[in-house]
Amino acid sequence: MDRGFDILERLLHATYARQKVIASNVANADTPDYKAKDLEFNVVLNNEMTEVKATHPKHIKLSGTTGEKTVERASEDGTLWGDRNNVELDIEMAKMTENALLYETGTKLLSTKIRMFRNALRGR
Repeated sequence: MDRGFDILERLLHATYARQKVIASNVANADTPDYKAKDLEFNVVLNNEMTEVKATHPKHIKLSGTTGEKTVERASEDGTLWGDRNNVELDIEMAKMTENALLYETGTKLLSTKIRMFRNALRGR
């Protein structure tokens, strides 16, 4: 049909995965020795975009072509808190807001695309 639907779906999946990682950081803000993680968003989105799909049950499924790649993130100034935890809540909240805006943009674009297709089918 339209590749745009597929791209937007993958964008929404990638923002969902990143939201889970950020939420985990916030939840572990007081956990000793916890190191903040981040999702390599561009890597995940690229993997989503180049994912090999089996279109027939007998096709060989390739492993390792997709997946979430999380990395431990150093604190902004390179220091750790007294409990050797480097989660900075203000940075996590900023990342969460940025991610939410990206998700909202994706859903609005998807909604607009659906409305365009609906109007085209009605003959408007």
